[in-house]
Amino acid sequence: MKIQGKMFIWLSFFILAMAVLYGLWSKEPVGTTALFMAFGLAIMVGYYLAFTARRVDAMAQDDKEADVADEAGELGFFSPHSWQPLSLAIGGAFAFLGVALDWWLMFFSLPIILIGIWGWVFEYYRGENQNQ
Repeated sequence: MKIQGKMFIWLSFFILAMAVLYGLWSKEPVGTTALFMAFGLAIMVGYYLAFTARRVDAMAQDDKEADVADEAGELGFFSPHSWQPLSLAIGGAFAFLGVALDWWLMFFSLPIILIGIWGWVFEYYRGENQNQ
């Protein structure tokens, strides 16, 4: 995690330099603001990664002599059969169509999105997958 923190911090300084250069050269407020906001996001991520790297054990990516297999293992549990992302995608598509076409489409998208979120949160609290 140390190397990722350093990379993001260096990236943030590059973005800051480009924001200042762009702001002075173009005198365009929207792009300059976006670059300064990108600097803020990059410095937050870099600081978090550097701050967290001091409190966790060294990982294989921090060791120059490490092999690829040193970090092998289980990455986590991923649901192989969830239908909830499909429900959220359909609801999100209706919501974006509501922005593009007319606001009344939001009334159709909101229940679909809420059902998808509810189902995703409580997916493993009921039914055949209750004990996983």
